[in-house]
Amino acid sequence: MNTPSGGPYQVMSWPKKDLQAHIAFMAGFATKLGETGELVAAEGLAGPDQAKRVRAGADGKPITDGVFPESKEFLAGYWIIEVDSPERAYAIAAEASAAPGLGGKPMNMPIEVRQVMSGPPPDLM
Repeated sequence: MNTPSGGPYQVMSWPKKDLQAHIAFMAGFATKLGETGELVAAEGLAGPDQAKRVRAGADGKPITDGVFPESKEFLAGYWIIEVDSPERAYAIAAEASAAPGLGGKPMNMPIEVRQVMSGPPPDLM
């Protein structure tokens, strides 16, 4: 789930009633997916103001870059689901996208759907 910028925790500035409705929706959504057996995992992620990009230096030691508070949008969290078809994944994503925002209005936030890939073909191992 990507969220627009405006600060990584912009929901914290919402009226309490709206924030509670959003949290209740997300909790109910996770419960519903768990009851259908489709939910594998779900986690919220810290904002870009806490992110570090890491790469190995010439000596193999970590080199870090960041934080990135100026990000236009950022990954706020993820769900891993197990479904029978891409269409079901898209339906679940659309439902999550409609989570209530300010004034209870659906946020219609973009949800990126990707398949979890299996390992490389045996002939490449």
